Amino acid sequence: MTVLVTFISYLANILVFAIIARVILSWFSVNPGNPFMTILFHITEPILGPLRRVIPRVGIFDFTPIIAIVLIRVIANLILRLATG
Repeated sequence: MTVLVTFISYLANILVFAIIARVILSWFSVNPGNPFMTILFHITEPILGPLRRVIPRVGIFDFTPIIAIVLIRVIANLILRLATG
């Protein structure tokens, strides 16, 4: 059970950091063909893409990353609580 809890915790942290990195890098002109950007896109787009279809932009602001981070944390905490009893 400890391995599962550790894995879920690490996975949630990796997803959150990947989303944050993608947001920060979107402020700069980074080549989208860059291998690091490609990896970030493949990690984060399955989470952000569906949320973008549901959550509209507010002007120039995209709140999807913030909502995704909150959802990741909530789901991870629920799973961890269920796993630890």
